[in-house]
Amino acid sequence: MRPEAELQASSQQILARRPDLLSAVQTILLERLPLLTREDLMEFATIPAKDLRHTRVAQEWIEEGRQEGEARGEVKVILRLLNRRCGPLSNATAARIKALPLEQLEALAEALLDFSGPTDLAAWLAEHSG
Repeated sequence: MRPEAELQASSQQILARRPDLLSAVQTILLERLPLLTREDLMEFATIPAKDLRHTRVAQEWIEEGRQEGEARGEVKVILRLLNRRCGPLSNATAARIKALPLEQLEALAEALLDFSGPTDLAAWLAEHSG
């Protein structure tokens, strides 16, 4: 039997007898098979979606996704405001802004209110990004 097949059979047997060990089994599977998607994991260990959603790992994924979505939304708004305040941004400048961590994006959002043109943006980026 292949190691993956053994892991799958073992996971299913454990969860059939001890569904309370879902978080532990899930953690082991994610460590051993890091490329599994949520759907793959559910199928691999026959975990119902309703059970997976309430695990700590799933909650962490949901929170990470929420934060990433917020950051993308913030980047979009900042880029629109900068285009309006500083004129059209080059692709390189837009890429630098998109690469900023959330904390710096928030600082840029405040700073851009005082910008009078592209020179202010260039100076801010030189001072705050690597």
